[in-house]
Amino acid sequence: MPLNRRSFLERSAAVGAGVAGVTAVAAAAAPAAQAKPAPRRPAKRYSFTVMGTTDLHGHVFNWDYFTDREFDDRAHNDVGLAKISTLVDRVRAEKGRRNTLLIDAGDTIQGTQLSYYYAKIDPITAESGPVHPMAQAMNAIGYDAAALGNHEFNYGIPVLRKFEEQCDFPLLGANALDAKTLRPAFPPYSMHRLRTPCGRDVRVAVLGLTNPGIAIWDKANVSGRMVFPGLEEQAAKWVPRLRSMGADVVIVSAHSGSSGTSSYGDQLPYIENAAALVAEQVPGIDAILVGHAHTEIPEYRVTNKETGQEVVLSEPLKWGQRLTLFDFDLVWSRGRWVVEKAGAQVLNSNTVDEDPEIVKLLADEHEKVVAYVNQVIGTSPVEMSTARAPWRDEPIIDLINHVQAETVKAALAGGAYAALPVLSQASCFSRSAAIPAGEVTIRDAAGLYPFENTLEARVLTGAQLKEYLEYSAKYYVRTAADEPVDTAKLTNADGTPDYNYDAVYGLTYDIDIAQPVGSRIVNLAFGGAPVDPAAEFVLAVNNYRASGGGAFPHVADARQVWANSDEIRNTIIQWVRAKGSLDPAEFASVGWRLTREGTPVF
Repeated sequence: MPLNRRSFLERSAAVGAGVAGVTAVAAAAAPAAQAKPAPRRPAKRYSFTVMGTTDLHGHVFNWDYFTDREFDDRAHNDVGLAKISTLVDRVRAEKGRRNTLLIDAGDTIQGTQLSYYYAKIDPITAESGPVHPMAQAMNAIGYDAAALGNHEFNYGIPVLRKFEEQCDFPLLGANALDAKTLRPAFPPYSMHRLRTPCGRDVRVAVLGLTNPGIAIWDKANVSGRMVFPGLEEQAAKWVPRLRSMGADVVIVSAHSGSSGTSSYGDQLPYIENAAALVAEQVPGIDAILVGHAHTEIPEYRVTNKETGQEVVLSEPLKWGQRLTLFDFDLVWSRGRWVVEKAGAQVLNSNTVDEDPEIVKLLADEHEKVVAYVNQVIGTSPVEMSTARAPWRDEPIIDLINHVQAETVKAALAGGAYAALPVLSQASCFSRSAAIPAGEVTIRDAAGLYPFENTLEARVLTGAQLKEYLEYSAKYYVRTAADEPVDTAKLTNADGTPDYNYDAVYGLTYDIDIAQPVGSRIVNLAFGGAPVDPAAEFVLAVNNYRASGGGAFPHVADARQVWANSDEIRNTIIQWVRAKGSLDPAEFASVGWRLTREGTPVF
């Protein structure tokens, strides 16, 4: 019988029915034989690493321009982007470059003579000017994004904008707003795609937040041009947007410490060190790279109050001394990537050599700056040091105060305030600064004042000055008259940094460290007579303090009678150059001392 299509289909159907029947009978005869479930496919997973730096402050090389030698400190830390580059290369080699990102949390272009030189001496803003060394180094290393720090504004907005233009990566600042439009003046965020071998790319959003204190500390540069609302407020605005845009992972790069404190008192309604508060209050954040505080936090976990999710925070110290690694493990769940696990650690720069490529790239810039800072501008008959300045009135701090007081007196001469006594405040910024006996160079003079502060003159009463000094004296640990004095444990009470202890020049006074905070200033006098609480004085004060930095009482609200845009550091250099010789007999005196119940401590 010839086979045609119809007969073929009929036979096939019959055979199929027979097979099905046999199968059914067999199944009925052997009920114990269960069908095996289909094996489940393993869940899709992906891991990646975000590396982070912060508070680089102009450090490319492991070099101290103020001592003119390789950087070293008591902990034997190393510094600089050349070291960071070596660490970054190692991580990329281990993880795969496509599985990493590199970000920064701000304070990049201020802090060393290298960064100063290319802002002021050979400025990047000049026509056909150079490319900033920090931009060159960070571009070569391959940064993906950086948050703005408060010190980015020290040299003015034109320098910052030029630096931004020279960077191959975005400078982020979601809470740096145009004062007129209240729109972001810089990109708020950056979005990065990481290619995975198993499905959709991972989208990583980096939200940049800077410090509200910029409105105070750099008022002269930003007033009327930019405003800086709180970090929590702006994070709450932007994080949901980033999630709605498809971000699988949200990382905040915040130039803000984690302590929840502020150094500018109640002058702003925003918290200076708000990183932990952001993690606690704003849902949807996976990790925060912390900056600004210059502390080392390998890993710190904060639970978000709304979601119960843990947010991982890390701060890699400062100056390129550490590199943070955020490691993320993701799993594909319900059509999206979800963070299954996140952790952080820091790598130490002193474990590696400098990257020769970065050293070669900026060797010429380095040599120019070394030659500049070693110019001789005067001589000194004796060596002066800050080593004991935190607890003794030392001539080297008197030098700063003398220059400031003379500058203000000259500025006020012939004016309405010329008859008022001029006092001056100064801090010990570095315990290793020194003026050598013999030739004095630019780096020696500049080392006394490593910050780009400018000088102001404010009017305070005698009563206000006493309160100012009482506040400053909280720097000392209370020590009873019969207790031994250990200078290693005497200062920095309650975490007060050296730069927030002011000595006031032009007055004489004792600080009784046996007394509680607020009752330590005794024998306060001017010209040998007790200070009249109602008398008025002019205080030469740096703009950081005058703007509320350190939250010292009265000075921020005091009447300003003069201000200068030149850095105090330059004023000192110019004064030394003009004077030629630094004889402590011309400016040094013992104006203050530590006592206990009337007996000098030293």
